[in-house]
Amino acid sequence: MQSSVKHKLLEAFSEADGEFVSGQALAEIVGCSRTAVWKHIESLRSEGFELEAVRKKGYRIIAAPDKVTENEIMIGLHTERLGKRIVFKDSTDSTQKEAHRLAQEDFKEGTVVIAEEQTAGRGRMTRTWHSPKYTGIWMSVILKPQLPPYKAPQFTLITAVAIVEAIIEVTGMTPEIKWPNDILMNGKKITGILTELQADADQIHSIIIGIGMNVNQPEFPEELKDIATSLAIETGNKVSRARLIQELLKNIERYYDIYIEEGFSEIKKRWETYAISIGKQITARTVQATIEGKALGITEEGVLKLLDKEGTIHDIYSADIEVNN
Repeated sequence: MQSSVKHKLLEAFSEADGEFVSGQALAEIVGCSRTAVWKHIESLRSEGFELEAVRKKGYRIIAAPDKVTENEIMIGLHTERLGKRIVFKDSTDSTQKEAHRLAQEDFKEGTVVIAEEQTAGRGRMTRTWHSPKYTGIWMSVILKPQLPPYKAPQFTLITAVAIVEAIIEVTGMTPEIKWPNDILMNGKKITGILTELQADADQIHSIIIGIGMNVNQPEFPEELKDIATSLAIETGNKVSRARLIQELLKNIERYYDIYIEEGFSEIKKRWETYAISIGKQITARTVQATIEGKALGITEEGVLKLLDKEGTIHDIYSADIEVNN
């Protein structure tokens, strides 16, 4: 099946939102005969889509396979820009590297690079990220805000809030944010965020937001068991990765628009509500020093304010944070 035909069919089913679409309507949308539509429907079934056909009503999708290709993500995606172009890789070294290349080729804002497996996934400070096949969400989103580079750190915090609220929506469980870029559940890491820039001194060209989320791993290697977990482990149930991606993209777009139109204040409040460290005694390990003190909150620029025992308030721009018991 040609990808353009498949795209139009799935878009029509998505807009129908679970309702039937007649064979004639699908034929007009796709631009082919009703017999050809039937053949395309059978092709979708062969890919794992469950479609119901009812005489005089037409077709509707009941369920999609647990994959993270463009087709599965499109059904139920309610965004204006994000995810309208998806570049899917069965296996890649890093979605972040691929997204950087596409951004330089002038791919549109909202383009999403997603893979079933990363062979060289990475986190902040060039750390490796464990990304086994068919278990998690390994994706990068290209944004192109008309903003100066100093506004970029807020996008890590915007994404963190979007992730937490997507997990709440899909699983009913509330994770916590560990500044600046980790999402935790029961004290263990479930998601990491990597925000990188393509920019001149005064203008952002692209922000590449990398997201690695542990979703359906049943277990972790021995060296990660004490520090990492997955949604399946914490909930006891397998989670739909496609639905989680849909909620995540919807939330990122929503908070991105709020940030551009209204500023960071509303997002800042939500971030602090979910943050594990605010009001706690923490240790911040920066490149220059290790500082202990009370985390007071974040500024409008996303900088962490830390009050040490001498009464000095430190601005923490980048650090590894440990919450003290």
